[in-house]
Formats: sequence, structure tokens, C-alpha cells
Amino acid sequence: MADKEKEDKNLMESIKHILGKEDKINDQLDNGRGLERYAKDLLLLMSLVKDYYRGNYRNIPYKTISAAVVGLLYVLNPIDLIPDFIPFIGQVDDALVLRFCLKLMEKDLSKYKKWKEQQTDSEKEAEESNDTKANEDEEENTEASDDKKESKK
Repeated sequence: MADKEKEDKNLMESIKHILGKEDKINDQLDNGRGLERYAKDLLLLMSLVKDYYRGNYRNIPYKTISAAVVGLLYVLNPIDLIPDFIPFIGQVDDALVLRFCLKLMEKDLSKYKKWKEQQTDSEKEAEESNDTKANEDEEENTEASDDKKESKK
């Protein structure tokens, strides 16, 4: 039991570290560092890690979130199998590790993507509903104001 708690604590600390380095991952994507073909998946992976950390999405096996964390930590680490500062080939190992992790978690990442899209759709519906309600309230207030003006005359 204590081992499980220790693993969970280590995972959450690693996730916190990754989230603190999100800008670095975005820079690697923006600067053409060999990860462009994985850009969408990498951004989705970051979103998954964020939602897991915040407790918004926990419907994922431990091994999957661990693979995501390991993959992202590897991409963030400048000193790895092939150091990132070596031009042209510095990101080859990052891309291979990322590809391997994405392949391992393909089904779970797909489930997360569907969940995320549902959340976005629900937020849009709620926003539209709020806009409609606000417009209705505004019309009622305008009508009430007009009625008040007419009764004063």
C-alpha cells in the first residue's frame, strides 16, 4: 500500500514538473525540432496530463499516464541518448520515444480525445444557453423599462 502511494506521489511530482515546462515543449514544436509530425498528439498528451493532474480526467490506466509522463520527461530532457543540441539528429531519439509512447497509449488517448471533445461541446452548449438567457433577460428588462416609462406618461 505504501509503495502505491509513493508511486502516485512520484507520478504527480513528475506531472507537476512537466506542466512547469510546457513552454519548452511548445518551443520545440514551434522551432522545427523534428517533433512537428507529432504536434497534435503531443498537445493532446499535454492536455491529458493537465486534466489528470487537475483531477478532471482519471479514467485512464496507471500504465498509460505513466507512459505519457515518461515520454514527456524524455522529450524535455536535453541530455538524452542523442543530445538535443546536435543539429538535425538531436531530436531523432525524442521522436522515436514519443512515437513509442503514443503507440502504447493509442486507444486510451483516443478515448481521452473523445471525452475532451464532449467537454468542449458541453461548454459551448452551456455558453450558448447563457447567451440566450442573457438576451432574454435583457429583452425583459427593456420591456419592463418601456412599460414603466409609459405608465409615467
